[in-house]
Amino acid sequence: MEVVIGTLGGFRGVRAELLVALKKAQPMTAQELGEQFGLTANALRRHLKVLEEDGLVHFAREVRGVGAPVYSFSLTAAGESLFPRQYLSVLATALDALLEARGPEAVTAVLDAEWQRLAEEAGPVVDALPLSERVALVAELLTAKGYMAEAIVLPSSDDTSITTLRIHNCALGGITERFPDACAVEARVLERLLGVPLVRGSHRHDGCGQCDYGVLSQIIAEKQEQA
Repeated sequence: MEVVIGTLGGFRGVRAELLVALKKAQPMTAQELGEQFGLTANALRRHLKVLEEDGLVHFAREVRGVGAPVYSFSLTAAGESLFPRQYLSVLATALDALLEARGPEAVTAVLDAEWQRLAEEAGPVVDALPLSERVALVAELLTAKGYMAEAIVLPSSDDTSITTLRIHNCALGGITERFPDACAVEARVLERLLGVPLVRGSHRHDGCGQCDYGVLSQIIAEKQEQA
């Protein structure tokens, strides 16, 4: 599924697309970005320079194997903040108050109820779909809520395919740093919604650029559905 983001911080066109590309796979060199966009590295450096001057992108010298060092580009904190963080400060304040008044179990219950609302709304539609379409629909639903998600299908070594639900932007942002249980709640509800076990790969909370949930291979999962 192609992730589409409209205007980011007033940027449109190539510069908005550069922000999205870096959000999905940072750090990236100008050469790597050029290959992805079908443009020369020099053509993209002009756009990257503007984003750097606006404080949204920064670059670092990086050694990759043999050869001259390269310069790789990443989003700054200001660049990251362009992506949705729905009601983050209000939610953080409310959860802090709830934690103090009723303890961590009450916070987990609130987070679970919020995710469960999505599961209840989408469940009847998702349940009627085959697994491959189910993952894609859940990715669309998450994207609509600011999570910038996509379903990625990759071949495996035994001639089956493995689907990964990848989340590039966490709409809860810093909430997961203050309330780590939010990640566990997310995983449990996504498993219930998709109806198959998930295996977490990369995790933003551990410093990765995205959260990956590996879904059972298509053939195994579909056999389970038919059993």
